[in-house]
Amino acid sequence: MVFWIGAIVVGLVIVLLTWLSEWTTHTYLSFSLHYPWFHFIIPPFGMGLTAWITFRFFPGSERSGIPQIKAALEISNTLADRAKLVSLRISFGKILLTMMGLLCGASVGLGGPAIHVGASIMLSLGRVTQFPSHYMEKGLILAGSAAGFAAMFSTPLAGIIFAIEEMGRNMEERLSSLVLTAIIFSGVTAYALINRYIYFGDESMLNMPWGRSWLAVPLCGVVGGFLGGLFSKIIILGIRFFNQFHISIILLAVICGGLIAVVNYLSGDVTAGTGYQQIKLILKGIQPMEPSYPFLKMIATCATFFSGIPSGIFVPSLATGAGIGVNLANWFPIAPLSAMILLTMTAYFSGMLQSPLTSFVIVMEMTNSHEILIPLMAAAFLANGTSKLINPVPLYLALFNASKYQLNKQVKINES
Repeated sequence: MVFWIGAIVVGLVIVLLTWLSEWTTHTYLSFSLHYPWFHFIIPPFGMGLTAWITFRFFPGSERSGIPQIKAALEISNTLADRAKLVSLRISFGKILLTMMGLLCGASVGLGGPAIHVGASIMLSLGRVTQFPSHYMEKGLILAGSAAGFAAMFSTPLAGIIFAIEEMGRNMEERLSSLVLTAIIFSGVTAYALINRYIYFGDESMLNMPWGRSWLAVPLCGVVGGFLGGLFSKIIILGIRFFNQFHISIILLAVICGGLIAVVNYLSGDVTAGTGYQQIKLILKGIQPMEPSYPFLKMIATCATFFSGIPSGIFVPSLATGAGIGVNLANWFPIAPLSAMILLTMTAYFSGMLQSPLTSFVIVMEMTNSHEILIPLMAAAFLANGTSKLINPVPLYLALFNASKYQLNKQVKINES
């Protein structure tokens, strides 16, 4: 019962995170609309302040949080070591600072923070209730991260696949009842409050007749996979560069904030925020999209990530993929617009993450696009193969290795 309550708490907190994100994004857009100077003053100085608070008061909460969770799963020492990466303090900072990033107009995703928060809540629950060490070591972290993912996107099946493909390390961890139970309870809680199972609208009327339209599968798969892999390559190389030259994180955040200010101004602020509203508008065809949107969104997401503030990249990347899909559909109208958008969303996400199963399942569940399941699967695996050609190491594995190196370096400094 204690564990079930914990899973429900994860769902409640993720709902709170969602509501707060919508309010903060609306607040930023309102101020930027009424005060033109807001574009250029708030992002650089606000992100500098957010980065300072992050590394001064909430170390371990920076960026997406998934590398921290991977590191916590590998730690075999004490709970005190894990608390530096996964804890209620970090969870609180993650929520607070993610909202600050959105108030600064950053391209902030909620997927990574939701996963980090879910793992933190579950592990803290285990410490309070003194669960057996078998659960304490890995099970609760894995279950909490999957529960956070499922509650954030209203995708229980994708939560399971994410735990298997991205977070799990062996079959016992991957398919444990802890993961399934946490996903069910957190997902039901989020659905009951938000009443949203189909995240981006119902695309169940999709139709891709066999023939010429199926040429969109390799087109979207290769292009989306290439650009997703390129995004990951930029992130990995950028992190290595900044770690090597020891650039001040505060200065870096201010510079990144300035870049975001310019990008938001050029895009009319459509690159600010998570990208959730833009995906809905793109899928429904309500609002025309500039061809430059996906590339500006990619730049804004990279700048947000490099700034070090707590943020995720899942929804911003889905928005980028959707924008690329619109461009491909306009340039090569060989399949229905909505189908090409979903194919490219899947491909870009798969190329970025190199987790093809998670990619096509999350898009299928979020849009109810079961009719094009086979094309989505094919695009995801084509994108995965294309991405590996330019970026052999998956994004989060590379970031995990970098964070583990920094952690070991810090431990040696502390011991000396």
